[in-house]
Amino acid sequence: MKTERFEALIDAILAIIITIIVLEIPLASNGSWQALFDIKYEFAIYAISFMICFNFWNFNNNIFSIVNKIDYKVIWTMGLTLFVFSLLPYLTTFVAENFYLFFPQFLYGLCFIITAVLSLLISKFLKDTDPANIALQLALDKHYAIYGTIICVAIGMIIGYFIYPPAVMICCLISILGVWCIPKIQCHLS
Repeated sequence: MKTERFEALIDAILAIIITIIVLEIPLASNGSWQALFDIKYEFAIYAISFMICFNFWNFNNNIFSIVNKIDYKVIWTMGLTLFVFSLLPYLTTFVAENFYLFFPQFLYGLCFIITAVLSLLISKFLKDTDPANIALQLALDKHYAIYGTIICVAIGMIIGYFIYPPAVMICCLISILGVWCIPKIQCHLS
C-alpha cells in the first residue's frame, strides 16, 4: 500500500488532537497579568503537549518521506499509537488541574512511554515491509533517541513518585529536546 493517504490521516488526527488541547486551556478570568499567572500550569502543560504532538508529527513526517510501502502491521500499530496519543488532551487537562499529584503525572508519562514503545514497533514493521529500501533501513537502524525517551521518562516517574511529581512532565520535555539533539550528536560522532 502507498503511504500518501495514510500520512494524511496521521496529519489530520494530530491536527484534531492539537485543536482539542488548545481548546481545553481555560481563559484568563480577566485581562490582568495575575489572571494569566493563575493559569500558568495549564499553559505550561499545554506547551509541553504541543511540543510532544509536533515532535511526533515531525518524526513520522521524516520517516514517511522515505517510506515506499506499508502493510497492515504498520497501519494497525499506528492506529493503536494514535489511539494512545489521542488521550493526550484529556491527560493534559488532568495534569493541569492536578499539577502536584503523582497519578496524573504518571499517566501523562505512561502515555509518552507507550507511544515510544509503539514507535519502536512501527519502525520494525516498516523495515520488515520494505527491506530493499536502504534509506529507510539506515534511518531506522538505531533508536537511541527513543530508548533515551523511555529511560528519561521512567527516571522522571521514579523522581515524581518519591520526591516531586512534576518531574515526570519535566522529563517528558527533556526527552523531546533529546530527540532533537541526539541525531545531531550521532552525526558529529560518525
